[in-house]
Amino acid sequence: MSTTTEGSTRRGKKPVGQRAAEWTDPRLGLYKLAKSNLRKIFPDHWSFMLGEICLYSFIILILTGVYLTLFFHPSMNEVVYHGPYAPLQGVRMSEAYASTLHISFEVRGGLLIRQIHHWAALIFIAAMLVHMMRVFFTGGFRKPREINWLFGWTLLFLGMFTGFTGYSLPDDLLSGTGIRFADGAVLATPVVGSYLSFFLFGGEFPGHDIVARFYSIHILLLPGLMAGLLTAHLILVFYHKHTQFPGAGKTEKNVVGMPLLPIYAAKAGGFFFLVFGVIAAIAATVSINPIWTMGPYRPDQVSTGAQPDWYMGFSEGLIRVMPGWEINAWGHTLVLGVFIPLMIFPVVLAAIAVYPFIEAWVTGDKGEHHILDRPRNRPVRTGLGMAWLSLYFVLLIGGGNDLWATHFHLSLNWITWFVRIGFFVVPVLTFLVTKRICLGLQRRDRDKVLHGRETGIIKRLPHGEYIEVHEPLSQEQRHVLTAHVQPEPIDPGPEVDENGVERKINPVSKVRAKLSRGFYGENGQIAKPTVEEYEEITSGHGHH
Repeated sequence: MSTTTEGSTRRGKKPVGQRAAEWTDPRLGLYKLAKSNLRKIFPDHWSFMLGEICLYSFIILILTGVYLTLFFHPSMNEVVYHGPYAPLQGVRMSEAYASTLHISFEVRGGLLIRQIHHWAALIFIAAMLVHMMRVFFTGGFRKPREINWLFGWTLLFLGMFTGFTGYSLPDDLLSGTGIRFADGAVLATPVVGSYLSFFLFGGEFPGHDIVARFYSIHILLLPGLMAGLLTAHLILVFYHKHTQFPGAGKTEKNVVGMPLLPIYAAKAGGFFFLVFGVIAAIAATVSINPIWTMGPYRPDQVSTGAQPDWYMGFSEGLIRVMPGWEINAWGHTLVLGVFIPLMIFPVVLAAIAVYPFIEAWVTGDKGEHHILDRPRNRPVRTGLGMAWLSLYFVLLIGGGNDLWATHFHLSLNWITWFVRIGFFVVPVLTFLVTKRICLGLQRRDRDKVLHGRETGIIKRLPHGEYIEVHEPLSQEQRHVLTAHVQPEPIDPGPEVDENGVERKINPVSKVRAKLSRGFYGENGQIAKPTVEEYEEITSGHGHH
């Protein structure tokens, strides 16, 4: 083979691979594309792997989902079960439930693939949430990445509903209870609620079409949208270049790291198999969604201790702890106990989506940012993020109030009232505590820069005074602690002009200036040390 190739080359005939490349490149432009992107530099930090976990778990979902579609029958037609699972033999059930039992007990590897698929879904959404929190706390959403933040937020939003439609497909008692919950939320919509319910279910709940409709949405519509958004998300990451944490040699105009090929690609490939292996190990050892213990769905039954997947616990917690208020007018009943939580849920999600634009408006920040913030250096933003997380966890307790009551022998009413009060109190306390911690860490960083690091070594001076020896920080360490920019709050200007006449200031401008002072005023940040302060201390006046 090699002799033939060498002979062909000596006679002036190019190798087949080279000829194929020369024919393909003018038509597709692959060489130019590869030359400009395959050597692209990516920074190295453990937190950047969170985004990779999202990508890899999504790929695992696609692979396992394709396998499951080969055996699943999305039909609500009733059949009598005669499979190998003895406790359910002779029981009437839908084809969807029967085919899921068939996958679990008769298809080779079916139960493992089902559990890998379900665990990958939970990890996918969890990784997206943690990844977005990393981006939020470090300011990775700032210009020019606001649109990419919206792409990520939309992926999280679609992922939640993809998970809901997916775990509803087996038509077991637990998933049917979740669909009944969704139907109640739809019915609470004023005026059009009944029409929406009939349209969604193809008639009176539970209808005969919901599984087939959820199936099409779950395997075609939502994954297609998510794949497109994921592709656009990655394209923008390439286009804008990757963000990086402050460090030696890192500026807003460069990226310090490793090239995509061969180093980063090799590490990413290995990490993919690591993620796949971990998910497979969890799926093989920890059972999830054992539908055979639930039984098929029947509208007259509710599974004891029914809980949604964790990412939907937020919405269920809102509805469980909301008082059962109603308004009766003009022959219609508005169920506020469901309608108000139904409105709060999208409002909270929308606030997350538009936050980058709100912060840019409040702070007047119009510059591009490629260096990430340390969360402690943005106390207000960090406090808001922690307040949102605390609100989420409080409502998660509300979504499982019955289990908290039974497992910890607590009063269900006490838990409900704790969540109702905590909904308003806990986020505020969390914000204040987090902000105070961040300001304390800023003061500690300031002391480190000016006085060095405490060594624990006590030294006695000739005149008898005892002092602790401090070790000066390296230049790189000082750079990390002082590289952040501290913007000045927006000044709306004097209230009176030079003639003593009161100026008319736009109320919106007043609110913006007040919020800006909250972000960057005296109580919003600790002034980092200046060069003059550092030189004065290190010149011998107080530095040991």
